Amino acid sequence: MVNKIFKPEFLRFSVIEQKEKYFQYIKFNSDVERYDTIQAQLKELIKNRYPKQILTQTELVDLITDHLNGVEPEAYGVWVYYPWSKRLVHLLDENEFVELRTVRNHYKITHEEEQNLSTKKICIIGLSVGQSVALTLAMERCFGELRLADFDMLDLSNLNRLRAGVHQIGLAKTIICAREIAEIDPFLKVTIFETGINENNIDSFFTEGGLTDLLIEECDSLEIKVLARIKAKQYKVPVIMETSDRGMLDIERYDLEPDRAPFHGLIPEVHAAQLKEISSEKRMDYLLAIAGSDYLSERMKVSMLEMNRSITGWPQLASSVVMGGGVAAEMSRKILLGQSKVSGRYYIDLDKIIS
Repeated sequence: MVNKIFKPEFLRFSVIEQKEKYFQYIKFNSDVERYDTIQAQLKELIKNRYPKQILTQTELVDLITDHLNGVEPEAYGVWVYYPWSKRLVHLLDENEFVELRTVRNHYKITHEEEQNLSTKKICIIGLSVGQSVALTLAMERCFGELRLADFDMLDLSNLNRLRAGVHQIGLAKTIICAREIAEIDPFLKVTIFETGINENNIDSFFTEGGLTDLLIEECDSLEIKVLARIKAKQYKVPVIMETSDRGMLDIERYDLEPDRAPFHGLIPEVHAAQLKEISSEKRMDYLLAIAGSDYLSERMKVSMLEMNRSITGWPQLASSVVMGGGVAAEMSRKILLGQSKVSGRYYIDLDKIIS
């Protein structure tokens, strides 16, 4: 079923079956759109390999010809087929693609750091702020594997803050995010948990394919917030949570402080199962304690009073979500590279910084 597909298909002329499939797509599928910019990619690749020289057009053509080494341009690199959009895209193959796509990271991210990050596994629960974090991490190529968890489908009301199109309403948020990452970089590994996280699958989420190096927790469920931290402590995994109000960022370094109290000790330590029995009022008390009710923005305080009166959900703005995604992604990189070892709660509050 096409609505479940999020991985592209790679077609290389060096593999007979894949080469035949490529020609089947272009000959017998009139609705397949073909995008071939390999010459432009090769031109940019060669220019970036000769940064000290201003190459003439003739020199550039000669260098590209030498680089192809007798391979026809159509056969060079890899063709990537995206089933959900029926696009067939010609790209440099993985090593050259990564080299060129990350060249503008240097030297803000060094080659050694890039190699280190390519081995890292990151888990993200919740795809509002989480989607923004995921896409930023993908653009910077800050992971080897990204595991995405969210049970929710896209609603029209989500489009005030999520990167998606109206044609994707009703599609799983995990699928939307994974597809966008594949369209940025088809070589990145993305694993999805489209039923969300629960007690039955959270260990797999943390460990299957290797223990995760970082958890980014951005979900609404109190039970899952608690359960995620219980497991993070068990596996000694650091946790980041960005709350899109006043730019609040929480960092909990269970890898360095395995006895650290969850949520900085703002609520008593409880098991997720205990929370299933509490009243909605008590649940809200816990959430407000975690958020720090005294430190909420004035407009968020008003919004909280209107919950289940004039509004039905936690309000978030695109500007806050995008900014939070960038902040969380940058701190993720610093943690993964050992450049930051702090725990605590921090605010990137523009009303305070610019006033």
